[in-house]
Amino acid sequence: APEAAPVAEVAALAAVPNPGLGSSAGATAVQAALTRLGSPYSWGGSGPGAFDCSGLVMWSFQQAGINLPHSSQALASGGQPVSLDQMQPGDIIAYYSDASHVGMYVGDGMMVHASTYGIPVAVVPVNNAPIYNVRRY
Repeated sequence: APEAAPVAEVAALAAVPNPGLGSSAGATAVQAALTRLGSPYSWGGSGPGAFDCSGLVMWSFQQAGINLPHSSQALASGGQPVSLDQMQPGDIIAYYSDASHVGMYVGDGMMVHASTYGIPVAVVPVNNAPIYNVRRY
């Protein structure tokens, strides 16, 4: 019989609001990212055990068969632009005036990201930092 998923993982996945609204790759990437909740932050980390912000996005989209760059600035300049009121799960949100941080929209005003040293991968409000732009891949 298949091994049951950990309870926390099942609860996190169940909490995602209708991930089918975004692109199928975006929805798959969100589901992948949520399996990494609690993973440690590591500068340059691209998983599966530790991540920096762009590494988490890159790894998550790799699980959906899409190769993205390991760079916040590159992620902020690729894909298609999306307005804040049109965000869908899997859209990549870049932060700060220099696009130095990225997270991935999960729905209901929340995003998943690898923040900084000492803070594990977590789901937080989209507006917890100044938004630079939103891109869809």
